[in-house]
Amino acid sequence: MGKAVTGKNNWALFLLLLTGIVLGGFIGELTKGLSGLGWLNYGQSFGFADPIVLNLGILVISFGLTIKISIASIIGVIIAIFIYRLL
Repeated sequence: MGKAVTGKNNWALFLLLLTGIVLGGFIGELTKGLSGLGWLNYGQSFGFADPIVLNLGILVISFGLTIKISIASIIGVIIAIFIYRLL
C-alpha cells in the first residue's frame, strides 16, 4: 500500500553522521600533539593529489577533493549512530 513510517528521519541520520565526522576530525587535530591521545589523529588521506582544472576560456574552474579518515572521526561516526538509535 504505502510507505511504512518508522518515525526516524534519514536527514537526521545524515546530519548526525556529518557532525560526528567533523567533530571527530576536529578532536583528532586537537590531540595530535598530545602524547597520550596522539593516536586519535592516526588515519589515512585519499583523494586527488592535484586539483583538476577546467579552462573554458573566460571561466576557469578547479575541482579538488581530499578526505582524511582518522580514528577520532570513526569514533565520532559510532557515537552519531548511537545517538540516532536513541532518538
